[in-house]
This record gives sequence, C-alpha cells and structure tokens, in this order.
Amino acid sequence: MNFVKILLLFCSFLFAAEVTSPQGKPRNLSETDFFRHPSTGKNFNETWSYQFVFDNGTRAYVNIAALSIPGSGPKIGCDLSFWNLKGKSHSVGRQYPPERMKEDRAGKRISIKDEYILENIPGKGHRVYFTADKGGKFFLDISFESAVQGKVAGDGVWKVDGEQYAQYIHIPYGRVHGKIAYNSDTITVSGYGYFEHTWQSAQASDIAVRSFSINTSSTAKVPQYAGRIGVTENGTPFGYVLYSANGYASGMELFTAQKISENGAAYSGKKFPTGSLRLDWNESGAFVEFDTSKPLERFSLLNNFDGWFAKKAASLMMGGEVFFYRGRSQGNHQETVDWNFSGLK
Repeated sequence: MNFVKILLLFCSFLFAAEVTSPQGKPRNLSETDFFRHPSTGKNFNETWSYQFVFDNGTRAYVNIAALSIPGSGPKIGCDLSFWNLKGKSHSVGRQYPPERMKEDRAGKRISIKDEYILENIPGKGHRVYFTADKGGKFFLDISFESAVQGKVAGDGVWKVDGEQYAQYIHIPYGRVHGKIAYNSDTITVSGYGYFEHTWQSAQASDIAVRSFSINTSSTAKVPQYAGRIGVTENGTPFGYVLYSANGYASGMELFTAQKISENGAAYSGKKFPTGSLRLDWNESGAFVEFDTSKPLERFSLLNNFDGWFAKKAASLMMGGEVFFYRGRSQGNHQETVDWNFSGLK
C-alpha cells in the first residue's frame, strides 16, 4: 500500500497557523542529518524522498518512511512510481513492521529487508535501490554520478502552530544513471535527481493545506531552484529552496518564500493552482514564476491502497482523498521547472 507519500502532503488544517523559522544560520548538511532522528511522540513520522527525471522522458518517484498508521501502529512504508515508462505509468507500495528498517552508520547505509536500500552518504556515489513484486515486478537501481552540496536552514525545524516540521535538502541537483524495470522491461537511464528528507511531529493533515516542490534544470547559466514549500490554512508559506543565480555549479543559497501569488493575487493553497504561480523570496528581489495550467499527471494516493478498509483508513488519516499534480513548465528565466503539488482536491 502506498503509505509513504502521505508524508509529503500538507492537507487541511482547521486554524490559522503561527509559523516560526528554524534557529541558526544556513549550513551544509552532515552525515548525521541523513540518518533517523529521535521520535517526538506517537504521531512522529519521517521520510526520505527522491525524484528522478530521466533524459528519455520517464520519471521515477521513490519514498521510504517510518510512520504511525492509525489502527495499525508504527510501520515502515516503501513506494515507487514510474511515470511515462515506455508510455505507461506504474506504482507500487509496501508496508513492513518497524524492526525491518536497519541503519548501518559505519557502513553508511539504510535498508529494509535488503530490498530497499539507501547507500552512501548523500553526494557523489549515493545509491537508491528498490525492488518489489506486487502487481508487477518493479526494479530501480540509480546512483548519483555528481551532486550539488545540500544545505539546511539552521537546526532545520519549523514550528507550525506548535507542531514541528523539519526539512533537509540533501541533494538539490545531481546527474544520475542506472537501470529501471517493470516486469521484463528493463532499460538503462540517465538524467537528474533530487533528494529531500523530512520529519514532523504530527500527522500530515495537522500542518498545512498544500505542499509543493520545484526543481529547475538548464544547461544555461540562469537562476536555478530546488526545494519544497508548504502553505498553512491562512496562506502562510514555510519551508525553503536552494537557489543559484548562475547555474548549479556556482554554489547555492538558501531562500524562504516571502509570498506566493497566482495570476497576481495571493495564493491561499486551499486549491490546486491552475494559472501562473509566482514565488517571491525574503532573501532577494529574485523570483520564480511558472505556469501550472497543464499538469502532466494527476494521481490519487488512494489508487495504491488495497481494499475498502485500507482506503477508508487512509482517507480518515488524511482528511479526504489526496491528489498529486505534477508538471513541467518554462520559468521566467527560460529554465525548465518541474513541479509537484500535493493536497486534498
């Protein structure tokens, strides 16, 4: 069952939220940041999330998480989605007891049953391995052949109406290569990858109404962005992106959103955007703007849950049916913007 993507959603929240930024100055991520963080309570959850955009037009989304499922208790969730793999899309989700997740800090490795592996500290040589046989045989083995240095905002912890949300952008951009497969269809791929890691003290539905990631890519020396922004019920943005004014090779700065607007008006986050979305930053007069009117994919999270009971439990946990809208647009500096919005429809 596709439990992991729950962690990347920011659904309905009943009250206007007060947002407090992380303490401390932006810093490079460390080896310690990669591994599991101490639990802060029964609703604590943590996820490691990857997006791969391959040169052949295929995309892959991988998530590994430790979370608590109402009625089931602590679980480990693993999921993989392929989009446009030889013209078709496929997804799979699996769930395991928490003791199946093993950390080997000396060996720089996180694994679940040796079927789902995050290997080597994020950077050049970091590897993601995923294999599952459920509704088809899924396989992914991707390594980063280059990686831009990740950064975090101080201690990384945002406070949203008293709850905690921590965000670590381990790899904002890196070239990747490897193999992916569905059933007997195995292909060699190359492209770019993005890796972020979050934990939160509450269920996702207790944080905000909408969440979205943006990742830009261009061979030209133009502004580049990579990161995730959440929007609270009263329209307050939180989270961060990493920014480079002149291509990824020139180094990254950490930016937070000052305001978000759609077609010139304030964006509340209560609905999926359908127009021109603009993000203005606190740290600079720079901004990024891109069209959201033509998603490449609309995906319901409930599609991957097996049976009525599982779908009902997931719906109750999330506050309704959660969708992902994913697309690609041209930004205001001619950069390619890959975007991914999640939340209740």
